[in-house]
Amino acid sequence: MENEFDVCVIGSGAGGGPVVWSLTQAGYSVVVLEKGPWFKQTDFSKDELACCRRSHYTPNLRDEQHVLEERDGDQGWKGVPTAVSQRDFWNGNMVGGSSNLMSGYFHRLKPQDFRLLSEFGPIEGANLVDWPIGYTDLEPYYTLVERVVGVSGKVRPHPQAEPRSTPDFPYPPTAEHPISAWIDQTCGKLGLHPLRVPRAILPRPDMGRGACSYSGYCGSYGCSTNAKGSSRAALIEPSLITGRCDLRPHAKVYRLRSDAKGRVVQADYFDTQGMSRSVSARIFVVACQAIESARLLLASPGTAHPDGLGNRHGQVGRNLVFSAGGSGSGYFTYAKLSPEKAAQVRVLGPFVNRALQDWYTIEDPVFAKGPAKGGTVDFLFSHPNPIPLANALRWEKDKLIWGKPLKRKLEKWFSEDRKLLFEVFNDWLPTDDCFVGLDPNINDKWGSPVARVRLGAHPHDLKVGRYLAGQGEKVLRAMGLDWVSSSVNASPPPNLVAGGCRFGNDPKDSVLDPDCRVWGADNLFVSDASFMPTGGSVPYTWTIYANAFRVADKIKRQLG
Repeated sequence: MENEFDVCVIGSGAGGGPVVWSLTQAGYSVVVLEKGPWFKQTDFSKDELACCRRSHYTPNLRDEQHVLEERDGDQGWKGVPTAVSQRDFWNGNMVGGSSNLMSGYFHRLKPQDFRLLSEFGPIEGANLVDWPIGYTDLEPYYTLVERVVGVSGKVRPHPQAEPRSTPDFPYPPTAEHPISAWIDQTCGKLGLHPLRVPRAILPRPDMGRGACSYSGYCGSYGCSTNAKGSSRAALIEPSLITGRCDLRPHAKVYRLRSDAKGRVVQADYFDTQGMSRSVSARIFVVACQAIESARLLLASPGTAHPDGLGNRHGQVGRNLVFSAGGSGSGYFTYAKLSPEKAAQVRVLGPFVNRALQDWYTIEDPVFAKGPAKGGTVDFLFSHPNPIPLANALRWEKDKLIWGKPLKRKLEKWFSEDRKLLFEVFNDWLPTDDCFVGLDPNINDKWGSPVARVRLGAHPHDLKVGRYLAGQGEKVLRAMGLDWVSSSVNASPPPNLVAGGCRFGNDPKDSVLDPDCRVWGADNLFVSDASFMPTGGSVPYTWTIYANAFRVADKIKRQLG
């Protein structure tokens, strides 16, 4: 079969967008196969029902689901289909993927994140390895993301700051909430070093995109001004302008076919009518999201890959990681504040944009073996969207309330105080009890086996998460907030998932080589978060973007 395209990219999110943009800018022809629909800027209204009560941006669980395995309390594991549990493990299924719905908190990994094993030593029960590349290999691509995707912020020196090749961000910070200054003052008194959180959000119009409207509806919502640096707005749609990008939404790839030498020759997919079609290319790039990328490789056996593409040593799907941590909160009680300060707290729209990384490396006797890898504490306000809040308030212990009791509870919630949150990000250690396989009994609506995901967490993750949450609580109490609390548990967030196809120097314990090329299939790359051996202690999106730009350069060299 004659190749129809130079490159076929499967998935259009943070892992696929940089590859598409880079290759089309360089003059190569690219076809993008995206399982979800193509929502445009005008489709992203601030619809609370679409966002938070209905599966508008994610598949219907009757059509597409997962089977999630968790401990059964008796030294075993129990798998429950999400169509039964109603636990939605999708996080955006559309052109641009979940990057459309991100909050845009952009933190770089730090040099020690690339050397977790050598920096902090082995941990029993954890499959720790150092990355085959270092921070200096990725730093130029972090910088490229700042310019191409659009990252706003202000560099503020702090003890944990990572090296930069440029003095500051290309865009100034987004507008900040008055409470940000309160956090700065309190942290200063505590001897801490708050940093301004970089955001993948434009503070002013540029690159054909609008500026942030500060509506208060950001994370979990699409951006109606295209200020947010989603893969769709920043990379995919600009690639279409070149005329070298063929974008095919509603294209569910169910198999990659390979020849006797192990090279991929075509991608088979179902179109919007459910008809099976195929496409050929010189190079293929899988960027479906960590769980779904492993699922596709496992579902694509061939003569040279009898157990699935790249799975000669049984590594595909292994060492899946999420982001460990948790969250905490406290309340500003308006009656305890001066009218001026209460008015400041009531301001809606601007971002808090503050984080602490003073405990990115923890030196505390509670970690007896010496310094431990810590993480990040990010501060933010809860969303102002009333429908999910009202839905949560309808219960009084185990009884449903309505009428006047519910009205009074809602009135109190919205008029007497305001909730300030913090989120904790720390490493989810890779173990043998967190992986992706194919379920032998349940198929999706196209007849493909769904992903069966085991969700085992390492106890060390919880210990670090609780430590960081305790530090976050101290800050809120020092600010004078009421009802301060936090929660850390082993249930992973589906929006922060990586691994499953880790890269490395040896095919016996990795799926990809250091260039993110599948071992044994020299024209197949994986460019989403699957490549990460460890996840670091920050949200992943900036690192996914940066590495995908790096992979694009490797592909261009291979194409010649």
